[in-house]
Amino acid sequence: MAEVVLFHHARGLTDGVRQFADSLRSAGHVVHTPDLFDGALPESLDAGLALLRELGDEIDARADRAVAALPEALVYAGFSVGEAAAQRLAQTRPGARGALLYESCIPVTGEWAFGPWPDGVPVQVHGAEGDEFFGEDLPAAKELVETVGPGLAELFLYPADGHLFTDSSLPTYDAAATAVVIERSTEFLARLG
Repeated sequence: MAEVVLFHHARGLTDGVRQFADSLRSAGHVVHTPDLFDGALPESLDAGLALLRELGDEIDARADRAVAALPEALVYAGFSVGEAAAQRLAQTRPGARGALLYESCIPVTGEWAFGPWPDGVPVQVHGAEGDEFFGEDLPAAKELVETVGPGLAELFLYPADGHLFTDSSLPTYDAAATAVVIERSTEFLARLG
């Protein structure tokens, strides 16, 4: 059993994010789903990004508070902008057991980097081939996998078209691709014990 903190995307803690978390729970894992938007569910991706700009650094502070009372030995997971919180914490908070990065990836070098990837921490990156947002992050995902190494890092691309394809409550949902994402994620978590 792994303990996971799963950060939502720019549309908030939707029913689709909750359902994804429940899929991981049904495989025997403990999954925390902090609501970094305090209940707000933006009507669109643009509205969610506007809320993020409005919150500014407070979003990182909320993520930090969400994990403060949790054990260090966590798997950090996140969708899209929630991926940034997951990746930052996996790279900077001691004790990370792994990372599941969905539909986004931050470079591990350069001005956007959070610092080096921690030694021995496994990671999976999942994204849609037809997602223009993930397309921009694909070089960072490939760099991360190359940096961490093939024994610990995996990159999976899916034949889906939209951003947030893993959220069953949104029109971009791809059930077939999401089923594979969940299968690979639960296998990853099972390997961690």
